[in-house]
Amino acid sequence: MPAEATLFPPDPSRDRPVVAARSLAAVVDDIARFYETLTPLSLTRLDVFYARDARFKDPFNEVIGVAAIIRIFEHMFASVDAPRFIVHTRLVDGEQAMLGWDFLFGMGRRDIVIRGVSHLRFDGDGRVVLHRDYWDAAEELYAKLPVLGALMRTLQRRLSVPQPV
Repeated sequence: MPAEATLFPPDPSRDRPVVAARSLAAVVDDIARFYETLTPLSLTRLDVFYARDARFKDPFNEVIGVAAIIRIFEHMFASVDAPRFIVHTRLVDGEQAMLGWDFLFGMGRRDIVIRGVSHLRFDGDGRVVLHRDYWDAAEELYAKLPVLGALMRTLQRRLSVPQPV
């Protein structure tokens, strides 16, 4: 990998200061609290934290705009039982942040935990303009479903390199 290659695309706003009165770390703490206490009713407050034309991407969705992001979370609340996030890691660098989290929910009679990371990029007002969730759908979700899980475990056994004893 060339030295100039990065994991994330370049941030064109990195050289200009954040003009928000509060520190970005405080904004990130507020966003973490928002997600940890998220309810269908609190979704209306998403525009406090996100720019109007914010982009959101996860393994299943890619949308632009606060209204579209709200629809993703409304769908989450309608599709799974008792969803909640626990944010366990916060890293802030310039005008971007990473949040490490666990997403807990019920599906049928099963309790499921998905571990992931959100990459957040902010505008000069301290609002999220990019929210990209990274998590392994195969390991964290598909492998935990009854029929797909058996198939995933079979594939994993066949494709993994045997480890010395």
